Amino acid sequence: MRSAAGPGSSGGVPAAAAMTNVYSLDGLLVFGLLLVCTCAYLRKVPRLKAWLLSEKRGVWGVFYKAAVIGTRLHVAVAVSCVLMAFYVLVVK
Repeated sequence: MRSAAGPGSSGGVPAAAAMTNVYSLDGLLVFGLLLVCTCAYLRKVPRLKAWLLSEKRGVWGVFYKAAVIGTRLHVAVAVSCVLMAFYVLVVK
């Protein structure tokens, strides 16, 4: 006999609670913060900085600009990461 939840479902957990939706505002904020934090970290690694973050224009320029934002505004980025973690883990 088939389950009422159907195949591939996560039991009684709604799909919205199982993962972050990229198309929602909070999902976009989480994605942006992760991009900025990752690029700022990669900027500190010398070999990766020369390889990934050397281009300042085009598609690869987005990573360079995210690294610059993460480096210059490191306090604001850190505070927003903590607030977003609190929101995702406790509020949502």
